[in-house]
Amino acid sequence: MKKIVTFGEILLRLSTERHLRFSQADSFKATYGGGEFNVAVSLANYGMNTEYVTRIPDNEIGNCAIKEMRKLNVSHNNVLLEGDRMGIYFLETGTSTRASNIVYDRANSSMATLQKGMFDWKTILKDAYWFHWSGITPALSESTAEACLEAIEIAHEMGITISTDLNYRSKLWKYGKNPNEIMPKMLQYSTVILGDLTTANFMLGLPDVNPDYTNLDSLPQLYQALFVHCPNLKYAATTLRYSLSASHQRIGGILYDGKKLYNAEAQEVTPVVDRVGSGDAFMGGLIYGLNEKPLNEQRALNFAVAACCLKHTISGDYNLVTKEEIEKLIGGDFSGKVSR
Repeated sequence: MKKIVTFGEILLRLSTERHLRFSQADSFKATYGGGEFNVAVSLANYGMNTEYVTRIPDNEIGNCAIKEMRKLNVSHNNVLLEGDRMGIYFLETGTSTRASNIVYDRANSSMATLQKGMFDWKTILKDAYWFHWSGITPALSESTAEACLEAIEIAHEMGITISTDLNYRSKLWKYGKNPNEIMPKMLQYSTVILGDLTTANFMLGLPDVNPDYTNLDSLPQLYQALFVHCPNLKYAATTLRYSLSASHQRIGGILYDGKKLYNAEAQEVTPVVDRVGSGDAFMGGLIYGLNEKPLNEQRALNFAVAACCLKHTISGDYNLVTKEEIEKLIGGDFSGKVSR
């Protein structure tokens, strides 16, 4: 059976409980997460054959991560058990007018010390029709960026659809290279790119833009620049997030196919339980929607936005919702009534 492969770093997530500040916490809730793994979990929830590729230490913490993959029906056949340590991130969950805060502890992790040639990508991708990566992976280290580019180039050579979430994390790009020195040669192979136009132009080394997402007629020419610099691009998407507070978000979306612009109106999401992973939920929903037959781009976008909205109601990194729950939201059921 053909599969979707996602590639990145799975992290141990240590979060304060009940919206406590780091300085108030005397314990942390331990779970797992990470952008590309979150996407794999969403797709597995929708019934898709999904495999996650990563490198983690061969110790009890790494073994717990493997158990998490099994529990969530994500294949781990090509996970490398190597390296010294698992990457960690600490989360202080904000509320109302106080934003959430993340502290990374990923230096010298198994993925940060990854080298080109460690994965046999031609074997891994033999039965794949889709490969997903994000801008987090090349931000970890120069060697990890080279290893990610290797995977992308082989996926392209094999005719596999490649999707990318730009996922700019300023706290991670610390090894002496700027995104615009690394990302353009990687993004040239992408079939689907998710990200806002400002970030896309920054990563591609293009002039700054200040898009007005309320003026839909002005957007196609701005998206068109991405198609010029990414010759394999078929779809560019943007999650529209209007943050009224940490507890109140409005979520919409844009999808552009090089000719037509699709728009999903923003939906109110309040109260927010956990917004971490909501962009990954959008990405997972979009990949699923673009794989439905017959292809309907507006429905694919609506599915992505609904998935993103629902993720805000779930604690943890993963979007643990079903297709049926997303369909209800697409159909306009925002009641939250108990299902009996």
